Amino acid sequence: MVGIVQAACPNFGPQASLSVLHDRPECHVMFLRVDKLQVELPAPKKQDPNAAAALQELLGGKYGEMSTLGNYMFQSFNFRSKAKLRPFYSIVAAITAEELGHVELVSNGVAMLANGPDSDGDETGDADISKAPFEEMRDIRLAASFLSNGGGAMPVDSNGASWNRDFVTTTGNVVVDLLHNFHLECGARLHKLRVYETLTDPTGREVCGYLLVRGSVHAHAYALAIKQITGADITKVLPTPNIPLSKIPECQKYLAEGSHRRLYTFSPADYKEIAGIWGNGETALPGDPPGELEVVDGMPQGGKIHDLTGVASAFTPDYAPEEMFEVAARLYKASR
Repeated sequence: MVGIVQAACPNFGPQASLSVLHDRPECHVMFLRVDKLQVELPAPKKQDPNAAAALQELLGGKYGEMSTLGNYMFQSFNFRSKAKLRPFYSIVAAITAEELGHVELVSNGVAMLANGPDSDGDETGDADISKAPFEEMRDIRLAASFLSNGGGAMPVDSNGASWNRDFVTTTGNVVVDLLHNFHLECGARLHKLRVYETLTDPTGREVCGYLLVRGSVHAHAYALAIKQITGADITKVLPTPNIPLSKIPECQKYLAEGSHRRLYTFSPADYKEIAGIWGNGETALPGDPPGELEVVDGMPQGGKIHDLTGVASAFTPDYAPEEMFEVAARLYKASR
């Protein structure tokens, strides 16, 4: 999980709180990485590299998380009149941080589906590789995901086509960029639903369910920003597309806890200006559980990152896992 915080800060330890960072003038503020996913993902029921390929669309597709991240990140970097237009800059910057966490979440979902159920199995390198133990992998939808990437995620779509910078729009015009972002979130929600409808494994469905809720938040936020700066009430056409979250089981716990009403700053003390847009008595969208919108300082509680089992014969048969584990154990002990 990633939030907007520091790049270089002398004597800033990994256990220090975010509030400490904000009080340190010598800290240059950029990004902080926290060793959690934004939400807990259930372990896969089975190894399913084709499901992983479908989920890749939400990572490297035209409307995937690489696109939302790239758009908002460069818009926030290039934002004109940041001081005078602070609430609009802050909402793009805060959502940028969340999108970076979404890239991490989808990537973990892809890798988990390709890896299969959690396992404490044998990680030694003694398997007989002469009998083609991974023959089935040549016929999976994205064979390169195994042959080149070891079953991991890559910035590609469900067909293996690379994500590219042509998917990024940053015009320098705040109204045009906000309108583009609204369209991007609406398109992303449509694609998330389509991917959801192709999956049965709980891992991929959980990724889709969470992102459908959060994508609705982002579309709503950009619509409210456009309403504030232009007077045009795009909220009247929401939800666009019409995706009733109440019909999607994986969305229910996020709706129940109020995630559809929350926008996170992903910062200890900055970007609070988003409360001028996401708040002010504005309420949840029709059809969602009712309540006022709220800004939450910081980030979600998050969930664990699953540990993928190493399979030496599938990746680098000539390395000695036992020796590497021993070295890592010594380094870990030395760091305590």
